[in-house]
Amino acid sequence: MTERKKVAFYTLGCKLNFSETSTIARSIEDEGFDRVDFEEVADMYVINTCSVTENADKQFKQIVKKAMKLNDKAFVAAVGCYAQLKPEELAAVDGVDLVLGATEKFKLADYINDLSKNDFGEVHSCEIGEADFYVGSYSIGDRTRAFLKVQDGCDYKCTYCTIPLARGISRSDALENVLQNAAAISAQDIKEIVLTGVNIGDYGKGEFGNKKHEHTFLELVQALDAVEGIERLRISSIEPNLLKNETIEFVSKSRTFVPHFHIPLQSGSNDILKLMKRRYQREIYTERVNKIREVMPHACIGVDVIVGFPGETDEHFLETYNFLNEMDISYLHVFKYSERDNTEAAEMNGVVPENVRVKRSKMMRGLSVKKRRAFYESQLGSNRTVLFESENKEGYIHGFTENYVKVKTPWNPELVNTLHEINLTKIDEDGSVRMDFVSVLV
Repeated sequence: MTERKKVAFYTLGCKLNFSETSTIARSIEDEGFDRVDFEEVADMYVINTCSVTENADKQFKQIVKKAMKLNDKAFVAAVGCYAQLKPEELAAVDGVDLVLGATEKFKLADYINDLSKNDFGEVHSCEIGEADFYVGSYSIGDRTRAFLKVQDGCDYKCTYCTIPLARGISRSDALENVLQNAAAISAQDIKEIVLTGVNIGDYGKGEFGNKKHEHTFLELVQALDAVEGIERLRISSIEPNLLKNETIEFVSKSRTFVPHFHIPLQSGSNDILKLMKRRYQREIYTERVNKIREVMPHACIGVDVIVGFPGETDEHFLETYNFLNEMDISYLHVFKYSERDNTEAAEMNGVVPENVRVKRSKMMRGLSVKKRRAFYESQLGSNRTVLFESENKEGYIHGFTENYVKVKTPWNPELVNTLHEINLTKIDEDGSVRMDFVSVLV
């Protein structure tokens, strides 16, 4: 009997990439490969790339180097967003054998022959206009929670963003498929499902290969809430203009959806939002946050913000800083603006010097620490439900409450992937929250 080949995967970037890596991995395992950890010697290494941040580009080369150090004869494939945008660049990296773009990545098995090294990276990437069909994905086996892809691509034209170039038009999974995938995940004893996509609030568009909305995001949420066996559902990042009050109201009364929203703002200045071609003004953002607080005072609200965008003066930056400082939000994801090829913003005037971008980023990160601390303090003394993760970190097990408070307690393997009612007692030195058990739920 021939020995099965080993394959290892590395994922850069977002939750959506994790769900797709998992799906690609399952298809490769079906072709007779055994999946191993990326730290192990493998016959093939697959790197799912990201184009959102500058660092992801640099990281790619380091990861290839790491793979080559483990096995210099291994076959190396690059797939995903950066592979679609800059295929020739990735193919030129020493050690890379195969580069697959947006539509080809799900057909990885079709492009593998005998795993012999190529002198030059072989490229297969479509014109992005051809990325008009939908491939459903979800991740299982990687974590105690699963990422369920419900939508792909984006029709928005934000001036800093390469995602429409890397992923194509907005399109959705059929509702029936999403519900089947959710049921399949819950059958694996996974307690939490995170809904993911590029622009998930646009769900329903392109569900039947057209631009018409067959279902709305609210209908998706309502249908998922009725699926048997799911303990928790979490909405990942959703645009403020697409997060409707009806959805917020529904989540507040839902059986499974947790009180946690991640809503990109990008700038608190209407002038900058206009330059970014965002589809809302800051007033809409305030309305959404106020609505969430009205019906779910204990909800966690995360915010994406970009600093150093072309044209952002000190006044604009302070407008954003003060706007967020005064708002009842829970944490920030801060992105230091970096120029991306083939975007409008890369050609704009008013370039912000790198040292100013760094300084603004530090200020925003400091604000995030302050906001998270204040949010955690507001939760002390309350009873919440925690789902414990699977890692032993320095003698402790960590988990997240439904409203995304990170808690810790001494390591006990029996707690892994279980839900418990707890009381939040105090904030630890590392910023996570200590707890007392109230009761075991699952």
